Amino acid sequence: MQEIVLLILAYLIGSIPTAVWVSKHFFNLDIREHGSGNAGATNTFRVLGAKAGSFVFLFDFLKGFVAVDLAYLIANYQTDNIMLTNFQIGLGIFAVLGHIFPIWANFRGGKGIATLFGMILAIQPAVALSLVAVFVVILFTTRYVSLSSILASIAFPVLILFIFRSPEIMYKIFAIASAVLVVLSHHKNIGRLMSGNENKVPLFKKKDK
Repeated sequence: MQEIVLLILAYLIGSIPTAVWVSKHFFNLDIREHGSGNAGATNTFRVLGAKAGSFVFLFDFLKGFVAVDLAYLIANYQTDNIMLTNFQIGLGIFAVLGHIFPIWANFRGGKGIATLFGMILAIQPAVALSLVAVFVVILFTTRYVSLSSILASIAFPVLILFIFRSPEIMYKIFAIASAVLVVLSHHKNIGRLMSGNENKVPLFKKKDK
């Protein structure tokens, strides 16, 4: 019963529609009606600029982190690393699903990249920091948030399987599945990148409204 309650709570935390609330309260628009129509950090960067995009990314990142740490509320998981990691993955998945299908925003959310990063940070900080480094380097080199997200997601299973060699089978499967899902969810972005039509985000520069 405790597990079910925490999984639901993780979903509700993930459902906080940061991009939607920021766009409505500070810019008087619904981010889902502009740009790619996606309620995530990437579209916020593109439509509202780096300051708003960075805030949305950070908050969505924290949603995954907080949701995963709910596992520590159950005492039994604190003495079994494998059970703990498996339940953390479950909590993280529910948080990411909440971000993609938020109950607070008519089930129209983002792609879950930032929330996924937060989840990984809570489970394995070294892997998360490595992925953030990949994301930041690609972003500042190319100014494509979508490309940064795609390459960071691909780096996830590479790090888990070959660099950090995580022993949990469930974690390895999740890493591979996450990379595949992120790439598939960005198929439109990939098409625009290949055709040269993907928009770059403004960095350290306020975008005129």
